[in-house]
Amino acid sequence: MLHLLSLLQTHRFWAGPELCGRLEVSPRTLRRDIDRLRSLGYLIEGTRGIEGGYRLDAGTDLPPLLLEDEEAIAIAVGLRSAADGPIAGIGDAALRALAKVEQVLPARLRRRVDDFGRSWVPMAGPPPLVDWSRVATITQACRDRVRLRFDYVDRAGVATSRVVEPDSLVSSGRRWYLVGWDVARTDWRTFRVDRFGTDPEPLTGFNPRTVPGGDAAAFVAAGIETLYRQVEGFALVHASAAEVAEAAGWFGGQVDDLGGDRCRIRLPGESVEWVAAALGLLGADFDVEGPPELAEHVAEVARRYGRAVSPRD
Repeated sequence: MLHLLSLLQTHRFWAGPELCGRLEVSPRTLRRDIDRLRSLGYLIEGTRGIEGGYRLDAGTDLPPLLLEDEEAIAIAVGLRSAADGPIAGIGDAALRALAKVEQVLPARLRRRVDDFGRSWVPMAGPPPLVDWSRVATITQACRDRVRLRFDYVDRAGVATSRVVEPDSLVSSGRRWYLVGWDVARTDWRTFRVDRFGTDPEPLTGFNPRTVPGGDAAAFVAAGIETLYRQVEGFALVHASAAEVAEAAGWFGGQVDDLGGDRCRIRLPGESVEWVAAALGLLGADFDVEGPPELAEHVAEVARRYGRAVSPRD
């Protein structure tokens, strides 16, 4: 039926047999689909006889959209989510688009969308992280294979100027990452868009390369995992492996069962501070086995906690 509608929207006259041939349907199926389109508000002129056929009236108002219930709800969810999403400057446009979509929905589907809007209350979150104009510039550069120049501030707060051959823009929750070839460093890099110090400036074109592994999202995921595995901590835990396994799993730890009420745990993390905090959340006594920096930090935390509960002069 959608194929039929696309043909009729050319506003030319279509003979019945020609439409049946194009759509590979019987005359009965064609008449049924024409009637259904008319029931949805499309004004379709029809003539009978050997020379009979159909034409879509060019002077009609925009009829209801051809959407199933689930599709209408999906549009509402998507547009309302965009209004509260991490991209600054797109929220108002999403709400305006939703209002326009609702105007052309059939009454039955409009009620479903209205019910959803009244029932769904998003929790207030952090402010948008990414400016819409930057996202638009990056996506266009990815499409057109144009180099981008921008200032970038890394995790340590150091700002550098970069020239990048962009490949893909990857979304992960509220974070957006540009995957591209860093020209000066002659290697693939991942850049958080909210850390751009300046708006990306399009430069010259380039010949595209292939992202390692061929999957930009997997490349970003691997980089994030590496980031959170800068150090590894080892500890002997005075509890059974079964007791520790669930908590350790939350932190990406591996547990070796030593029998009885003892196990050994290996915890990855972005810093010794992070690993020490994870060890403290295991809910059991433990002995730090390494590295020395972790043992020193745990000792300092223990002294700090001790002072927190000791009487002060």
